Amino acid sequence: QTKSQGLSFVRIHAPWQVLSREAELLKIKMPTKKMYEITEEVGILKTLNEIWCKLTEPLQPQVPRQENNNMKSLSYPFSREKIYLYNIKDKDTFFDNATRSRIVREILKRTSTKARNNMGIGTLIANNVYDAAYPLHDGEYEGQNDDMNERKLLYREWARYGAFYKFQPIDLIRKYFGEKIGLYFAWLGLYTEFLIPSSVVGIIVFLYGCITIESDIPSKEMCDQRNAFTMCPLCDKFCDYWNLSSACATARASHLFDNPATVFFSIFMALWATMFLEQWKRLQMRLSYFWDLTGLEEEEEHPRPEYETKLLEKKLKNKNITTENSNENEKEKLTWSDRIPGYAANFGLILFMIMLTFSAVFGVIAYRITTAAALSFSTNETTRSNVRVTVTATAVIINLVVILILDEIYGAVAKWLTEIEVPKTEKAFEERLILKAFLLKFVNSYAPIFYVAFFKGRFVGRPGHYVYVFDGYRMEECAPGGCLMELCIQLSIIMLGKQLIQNNLFEIGIPKLKKLFRKLKDERTEPKEMDTNQSKDPQQWDLDYALEPFTGLTPEYMEMIIQFGFVTLFVASFPLAPLFALLNNIIEVRLDAKKFVTELRRPDTAREKDIGIWYNILSGIGKLSVIINAFVIAITSDFIPRLMYQYAYSENGTMHGFINHTLSYFNVSHLKAGTQPENSLFAQDVLFCRFKDYREPPWSQNQYEFSKQYWAVLSARLAFVILFQNLVMFLSVLVDWMIPDIPKDISEQIKKEKTVLVDFFLKEEHEKLKLIESFIARDKQKHNSGTKGKRIRAASSCQFNRSQKGSFASFSSQHTEV
Repeated sequence: QTKSQGLSFVRIHAPWQVLSREAELLKIKMPTKKMYEITEEVGILKTLNEIWCKLTEPLQPQVPRQENNNMKSLSYPFSREKIYLYNIKDKDTFFDNATRSRIVREILKRTSTKARNNMGIGTLIANNVYDAAYPLHDGEYEGQNDDMNERKLLYREWARYGAFYKFQPIDLIRKYFGEKIGLYFAWLGLYTEFLIPSSVVGIIVFLYGCITIESDIPSKEMCDQRNAFTMCPLCDKFCDYWNLSSACATARASHLFDNPATVFFSIFMALWATMFLEQWKRLQMRLSYFWDLTGLEEEEEHPRPEYETKLLEKKLKNKNITTENSNENEKEKLTWSDRIPGYAANFGLILFMIMLTFSAVFGVIAYRITTAAALSFSTNETTRSNVRVTVTATAVIINLVVILILDEIYGAVAKWLTEIEVPKTEKAFEERLILKAFLLKFVNSYAPIFYVAFFKGRFVGRPGHYVYVFDGYRMEECAPGGCLMELCIQLSIIMLGKQLIQNNLFEIGIPKLKKLFRKLKDERTEPKEMDTNQSKDPQQWDLDYALEPFTGLTPEYMEMIIQFGFVTLFVASFPLAPLFALLNNIIEVRLDAKKFVTELRRPDTAREKDIGIWYNILSGIGKLSVIINAFVIAITSDFIPRLMYQYAYSENGTMHGFINHTLSYFNVSHLKAGTQPENSLFAQDVLFCRFKDYREPPWSQNQYEFSKQYWAVLSARLAFVILFQNLVMFLSVLVDWMIPDIPKDISEQIKKEKTVLVDFFLKEEHEKLKLIESFIARDKQKHNSGTKGKRIRAASSCQFNRSQKGSFASFSSQHTEV
């Protein structure tokens, strides 16, 4: 109701009485007076740990650490009745800033407003009563003269690109931003560290391909012009016969990624994913112990304002309910029948979005087919010879642009779909939003790659009996070296494009543009008279208001999970994927840190003991990667046909003659009328041309039918898939079994903590009992020494009640000193 010029701020403070009451209600664990020793590692582990600490000393951030690392405070949920247990040196600093802001936020969330039973600050913000509610940053993050605060310390030691080589100060991040954000950065740090060994192995696999390229017999045979394999035309009428040796460069490049080492790398990456998830569970448990999250109970969440509004609308519709049923009406909740329109819209729109993604992929396929045909008609020799390269490169760039645009649309659509579902709590809302967004973005990011890996070149037909689409266009074929090279190009461009454009340029550029736009808007709306009063330094709440609001960790996790998919799902085709992911993540950690410290309002602290649904998604991707890599090796690469030829069909057990073995014969007289090459440059008349497939020759009784070799190779492919999957799954289960989820030292410490807690309580209660007994004994002594008159006895009793030394009323304050 107060008329004010411009913005007005309400700053909320929580006094000790409120903090202590709410800490008890929220069961916040606080350190007690009792310290206990953490059991140190002994033997070789201790020595290795000490050596590691000395080696990594320059990489450690210069932040305050606990004076004695071997001691830990015993924590216990706060209780005002047992206040004497806690180590309260100063009531103003006993609860740190993160805990204080969490308590204030909880009060604001559950305080009812006057309007129709609505709850909390969220409703008021939704109704535009308030513009925002946020905890304040500790101060400026730059400037030499000011006192050092935690925000400035985080900026100096963590949130600068200059600090990229340092470890993250996870404990300080948790202290400043809360456990939920602390866990995200701990997870991101571990993931980035794990990418180092996989990058090294990936580089070794790639180098193996480079070293063995000269000794690879199939690519030598393909490049040998003396073989002169005359291949069938790639298109009707306008395409001529061609020599296989002209595809020499593609064959040599394919060997870099299609060699026996990639099979080993696929198995390695599947075990790597399992190891990473196991190590994360262990680190998560370690952090839970040191951050006092063990035994953290799920707090009962309050309904979202949107849920309450919908419930209110339902209640208003049911006006016929009598006053006797009013208590039942209070307990009323939204049922599945109330949500049917929301669920129907969700199902329909998600299906439509997935079909839209497939349509986009199909559109790019149509572009490739028609462009390849159009370029084949060109009179320019250079254009005709580079048709495949031109089409592949431009198609992948179009794919990337489509993916980036659809990603932004899908993010907004997923949020809207979750809102119309009306989930009851924020946690349910977040989980449903994550699942929808992940499903849509997963399909969007990987659909073009799935097409190249498993569908391209599979439905081409054969010479004389090709499959046609779009009224006369032939389905596209794989390059002579196989589709794996094209899969590698597709994967690398989409992965690098997404990381460079979406994760970095968008993440840096969009917040800066928003900030500039808001600044220009504020300058327009502010009255000019106000400028004279703004000469003094702005307050922290003014500075924080100018920052971007925190919208949650979902986008941060999402981009990393999609990247994890690129690193694991098709790694058989692109061994350098972990290296590019590592280089991106080194920048990503500092980019996210800088965003949280300098560009975002301080988030509300939230206590979480794990990363929630993201772990299940990671685990699912890890299992799916085993299946996909098995099929990539078996179907997309030439690994199985080569293996079969060497051990089943080769005369001398070598790869000599492999190319000739994989090419079938076709009698050119069997070409359909009108599809023969016009103006053929081949001097001699071609009687037979070759094409890549296992089919019977034209002089056979079952001409052009699939040969025995085809069925043998197909059987070997399927057998490999089953063998590979079972082997890798078995090894993954073995790794999972061998590595315990909870580190042994942490499980021992948790048991020890429980024992210490019981002993501490017994000791405190024993001292308390002794003190009471001494009071009673002293009171009896006084009582016996007095006269037996009622008046004197009453006076004695009164004196006892008022006595400061023996008073039960002042007992707790006395016991604090004890």
